[in-house]
Amino acid sequence: MDERRTLTVTQAGTLLPFLLEAVRDKSRNTVKGLLSRRQVLVDGRAVTRFDHPLSPGQTVTLLPRSAAGAWELPFPVLYEDAALLAVDKPAGLLSMGSDREKKRTAYRLAADYVKAREPGKRLFIVHRLDRDTSGVLLFAKDEGLKRRLQENWDRLVTRRAYVAVVEGAPPREEGEVRSFLRETGTHLVYSGAPGRDAREAVTRYRVLARSRGFSLVEVELDTGRKNQIRVHMKDLGCPVAGDRQYGAQSDPMGRLGLHAHALALTDPRSRRPLVLQAPWPEPFRRMFPGQG
Repeated sequence: MDERRTLTVTQAGTLLPFLLEAVRDKSRNTVKGLLSRRQVLVDGRAVTRFDHPLSPGQTVTLLPRSAAGAWELPFPVLYEDAALLAVDKPAGLLSMGSDREKKRTAYRLAADYVKAREPGKRLFIVHRLDRDTSGVLLFAKDEGLKRRLQENWDRLVTRRAYVAVVEGAPPREEGEVRSFLRETGTHLVYSGAPGRDAREAVTRYRVLARSRGFSLVEVELDTGRKNQIRVHMKDLGCPVAGDRQYGAQSDPMGRLGLHAHALALTDPRSRRPLVLQAPWPEPFRRMFPGQG
């Protein structure tokens, strides 16, 4: 393909027959090549399956080969449709820009990815992860949808689950931590007394496995405060591995032992459940074989 083409589906069917009809000057093998090179988008999402089902009203976009190569991301896309994009952010990458780093952030890379495929399309970050935390990060391609998600976040989100590698072990196999979080002038978060500027935080945890002085813990958030898991694990006497800022003495994986592995929410457009999952990072699986 030498130029971008956008087609509208008029009747139900599957993708390959639709493409063969739409580009009659191309051979069957050439059309399959478009799919394998991720040059075919259905409602803005790359599709590689030739038997992908189509419904009337959907849009199919054919990208030039040069554009297809330009929008490969250096991290996995977990979900994408016409208005949402979820990625598996690696540890060490900022979610958004800062005074020191404005270019190489998850947001900037994802925005360039969207712009290369959909010229003029903007991207908006819905929530954030700490720089050293990996996992599910959600963006919206529409500002109105971004606002709906953010303004109704606590109502729409049904599950926020993390997996953490911690030093030692929590006092019980499962439990709940509830405290009021405050922040120092140097941006260190701590559990303090309730009152002005204190924000209640609730964390539930469950021990999944133990190995060589470390525990693998699944953590679910009832609230989403800054550094909440890291502070609450420190409060339990089992800081997150690699987290020197909050009391860790070791760094067995060469990274912070915290990964956002699941985000479940109700899509405000369709009212249907949307479950986003990021596979556990390889260092976690090496420390705890058979988990994840």
